Amino acid sequence: MEQLFNKLDELYNEIVGIRRFLHEYPELSFEEVETAKYIAQFHENLGHKVQTNVGGNGVLAYLIGGKPGPTIALRADFDALPIQEQTDVPYKSKNDGVMHACGHDGHTASLLGLAKALNSMQAEIEGTIVFLHQHAEELPPGGAIAMIEDGCLEGVDVIFGTHLQAQTPLGEIGYRSGPLQAAPDRFDIKIIGKGGHGASPHETKDSIVIGAQLINNLQQIVSRRIDPLESAVVSICNFEAKNPYNVIADTAEMTGTVRTFKEDIRNFIEEEIDRVIKGTCLVSGADYEYTYSRGYPTTVNHEAETNFVATLAPSVPGVTNVRETEPIMGGEDFSYYLQQIKGTFFFTGAKNPESTETYPHHHPKFDIDERALLIAAKVLGSAALKYAKNNKLSFSAN
Repeated sequence: MEQLFNKLDELYNEIVGIRRFLHEYPELSFEEVETAKYIAQFHENLGHKVQTNVGGNGVLAYLIGGKPGPTIALRADFDALPIQEQTDVPYKSKNDGVMHACGHDGHTASLLGLAKALNSMQAEIEGTIVFLHQHAEELPPGGAIAMIEDGCLEGVDVIFGTHLQAQTPLGEIGYRSGPLQAAPDRFDIKIIGKGGHGASPHETKDSIVIGAQLINNLQQIVSRRIDPLESAVVSICNFEAKNPYNVIADTAEMTGTVRTFKEDIRNFIEEEIDRVIKGTCLVSGADYEYTYSRGYPTTVNHEAETNFVATLAPSVPGVTNVRETEPIMGGEDFSYYLQQIKGTFFFTGAKNPESTETYPHHHPKFDIDERALLIAAKVLGSAALKYAKNNKLSFSAN
C-alpha cells in the first residue's frame, strides 16, 4: 500500500490542477459533453479500455490487473449546478451561471489521479478496477440508473464511492452501515382560485390566502402525523403568485421537497399531501393540481463493505479521525448501485481547519480544502487493493 500512497503524493499537484481546470469549466447535469471528453481522453492516454456515452454522458474506464481477482468499481460524479459563483479564487467558474458547488470536480480529480497511480502498478493489481465516471447526479432521474441500464455494473463484484464534505473537518472519514442518505422527492402544487380587484376580496377566491393556509396545514404532516421517533421532512421551497399590487391572483404555485428513509412513510406523505390540499381547497371553494415526483431511493450501505472501509481508513495517511456518522436528509443516486451490488458510500472531510467561515454545499461561495482530494484517493485506492487481496482466492479458482 505504501507504493500507492507514495505515487499519489507525487501526483498531488496534478490532481489539484485537474480539479481546478474542471472547476473553471463546469457543465450542468445531462450537458456534460466536454467534461466527459476530458475524462475519456485522460484514461485513453493511460492505455485503459474506455467506454463513452454510457447511459448518456457517462464514462467507464477499465484497468485490468496483472493477476486474477475480483472486479471493483470506484465511482465519481462530474456534473455541476446552476449557481453563479461568488468566490474570488483564481480558478473561478468561467461558465456564467454554472458552478461546481458540490465538490464533483474534486471527486473526478481524485479518481483520475488514483487511476494514474494504479496504472503504474498494473502488474501487481489483482483483478480489474472499473473507474465509473457518472454524469447527472444532481438532477433526477440522475445518471446512475441510466448507466446501470446500459450495463455499467456488468461483472462488477463491489462498488465504493465517497463524497467530499465541506463542513466536515479535513482528515475525518464518516461511515455508516444501513441508511445513510434520504430519498429526495419533489412535489408541485397549483392552487386555482378566482382573481379580482384587491379592493373587493369578497368577490374572489384568493389563491394567495389559500396557499398560505395550505403551507401551514402541510407542516402538520410531520409534526402531527409522523411518529416523532421517525425521520421525515416536508419543505415548501418556492411560492409564486406574481401580480400587480392591487390585483388578487387567480393562481398560486408552490414547489417543495419530501425527504424520508422508509418507503411506508414516503408513501404515506405522498397521499397525505394530496388529502391536505384537497381539504384546504374545499373549504375555500378552490381547485388544485398536484404532482408528486419521486427522486432517488434511500442510500443504504451494505454492512460488511462499510465495516471494511471503516477498519482500513485509520491506517491511511492523512486520516485523523474515523467515526460513524449520522444519516443525512440529502439525496444521492449512488443508492441505485447499492440496490444492485454490494458496496458502501462514505464521507471525506474537506473543511479547512484554518478557515473562519465555511459555506455549505450548493452555496455560491462553496469551496473545499484540496488536501481532501489526496485523502479521498488514498482511501478509495486502499479499499480497492485490499478488497482485491482479501477476495483473490475465490476468483483464482474460477
